Amino acid sequence: MLKAKILFVGPCESGKTVLANFLTESSDITEYNPTQGVRILEFENPHVTSDDKGTACEFELWDCGGDPKFESCWPALTKDSHGVVIVFNADTPSHLKEIDMWYSCFVQQQLLQDTRCLLIAHHKPGSGSDKGNLSLSPPLNKLKLVHSNLEDDPEEIRVEFIKYLKSIVNSVSESRDREEMSIIT
Repeated sequence: MLKAKILFVGPCESGKTVLANFLTESSDITEYNPTQGVRILEFENPHVTSDDKGTACEFELWDCGGDPKFESCWPALTKDSHGVVIVFNADTPSHLKEIDMWYSCFVQQQLLQDTRCLLIAHHKPGSGSDKGNLSLSPPLNKLKLVHSNLEDDPEEIRVEFIKYLKSIVNSVSESRDREEMSIIT
């Protein structure tokens, strides 16, 4: 069975935990409680399989605390990760500046392909979900960017996340196939 590890990273109070719970169909959290270090959610998605036979995939979603005091733990969190989702609050100007650092630490320094990274501009309830043009600096402007608003259109982010999971599974399967072929030949 294929198992993939996905990191949810980003600034404090960007909505990582709420999104992680929603996308993995875990419990709802109503009050804000900062994630201390990391929280690991294991799940399967019936829409994502690793082959034509419908073999299930297991996912580990690592909901990483956004507080810089956990920075010393980040190298351990990134070990063996297959994908990174950078979540930020599009309505908080400082978050737009911070996501460069998250990209650098969790994607560039890990030599992860950009196709394995997803940016989520999360809009909190009552924020007005303006999907206006976000001015992202290079290389962030080349990444897949999706907007999420669990109040107005929760299915949109679910559909985009399933597409992302499928792309991760394809990448992991291809890497594993190449590895197996190199052993055989």
